[in-house]
Amino acid sequence: MLKVNDIQVYYGAIHAIKGISFEVNQGEIVTLIGANGAGKTTILHTVSGLIKPKTGNVQLFDKEISNIEAHKIVEMGMAQVPEGRRVFAKMSVQENLEMGAFSRKDKGNFDADYDMVFEKFPRLKERRKQLAGTMSGGEQQMLAMARALMSRPKILLMDEPSMGLAPILVDEIFNIIQEINKAGTTILLVEQNAHKALTIASRAYVLETGTVVLSGPANELLDNDEVKRAYLG
Repeated sequence: MLKVNDIQVYYGAIHAIKGISFEVNQGEIVTLIGANGAGKTTILHTVSGLIKPKTGNVQLFDKEISNIEAHKIVEMGMAQVPEGRRVFAKMSVQENLEMGAFSRKDKGNFDADYDMVFEKFPRLKERRKQLAGTMSGGEQQMLAMARALMSRPKILLMDEPSMGLAPILVDEIFNIIQEINKAGTTILLVEQNAHKALTIASRAYVLETGTVVLSGPANELLDNDEVKRAYLG
């Protein structure tokens, strides 16, 4: 479904991504793990069209998307749940969800989609008229995920969904990620909580300073001594 081929990304003179390649197959949860500064968010931004690679390319459904504008990539079936949630603070929950559906061609009747997201996130239904900026961090994370789902993505990019959340909420968010995947959405997950990510993923890539240093089935990496020392404590 998604292929990233030898991408090199620079921020000015800083060489952030140094020839990374990976792929995500339909139906998988694939996770990228690594310390802060390893390049995980930069990779997601490159995949979703927010950053252009200097060399290499990104393919979605066998079509090169490296030079396609980000909003057109959304229309092709990719959505991103950004780091830090980035909800529209001065809009209501309902309005945030409507913004998630903004790029869809079938304007107007989103009842089935609201039913779907409210079933997954019942708290959002209770707070439908509430301003997003007044919600807790966990509720905002749920809203960011629900907003992305309103575009009906085939592949969902998730950037640090557990960041800043209490452990009980982290469990809830990861359960919902698995539900979204089981319902048919492929997921590319960036997550600092390596243990949680490897527990739910099919495959994983371990990043260090802009390169892939390890990859393989997630359950094997959970038992890898090097990964345990570096990321699992």
